[in-house]
Order: sequence, then structure tokens, then C-alpha cells
Amino acid sequence: MSNKSEPAVIDVAALARRDEFCTSLGIQFVEASLGRAVTRVTIEQRHLNFNGVGHGGLTFTLADAAFGFACNSQGVVSGSIDAHILYSVAVRLGDVLTATAVEISRSSKASNYRIDVVRADDKLVAAMTGTALISGKPVVV
Repeated sequence: MSNKSEPAVIDVAALARRDEFCTSLGIQFVEASLGRAVTRVTIEQRHLNFNGVGHGGLTFTLADAAFGFACNSQGVVSGSIDAHILYSVAVRLGDVLTATAVEISRSSKASNYRIDVVRADDKLVAAMTGTALISGKPVVV
């Protein structure tokens, strides 16, 4: 018999409903499972930068939201301590972006994630990697 405790199943959608920042930007929570989460946004006029393309900060925030939901999906409070993003293509008004975060490794202290942001045509827009520090405290839903 294993002494390792099973991850808790939590209502990640409830966490997403409390995220006023994402809501204010139009970022939607799509789904989550243990170590995985998906977020989505449609690029609106308010999301464009001074060059008339989607603001990189919005793309980062979309990916970061998926990362945050994924790293807290196991019921233990976790927070980003490192994140890097590479942008592949510019996004335009009306583009629908989906970020999918997937856990690639986990220990008792830290977890690592790959987050891909794609357009509706499956074109890779950006790729993020992130490391989260695991606090050991339960997530309050």
C-alpha cells in the first residue's frame, strides 16, 4: 500500500469565477482536470496594441490563467515562480485564442508546465513554460 496521498479533486471552475482580472479581460475558463486546464479569449478592439495587433500581455495573461488553474487543480495552493513565453505569430481582431496548460513534472515542492496558445486554425501563437511553487496548503474553493 502506498503512503502517497491522492490529489484532491476540486472545482476549478469555482476558482475561475473568482478571478475578476480574467473576467474583466474576457478570458473564459473552458475546462480542467488534474494537472491540466484550458482557457479561451476572443480578440476584441480593446485587446489591440498601438500597432493594431493583439497585445502580447493579453496572450501572456491567457496562458498564465491556464497555468494557474492547472497548477492549483490538485487542491494544493500553488503559485508561479517562473514563466517564459515565446510568441510565434501576431494575432488579429476576431481571432479566438485557446491556451492549454499541461503538467510535465511534479514533486512535493514544485511543478512544471507547458502552455500552448493556439488560434482557432490550430496555428501556434505562443508557447509558455512555467514553474509553480507548491505551498502544501489546501485550495479553498
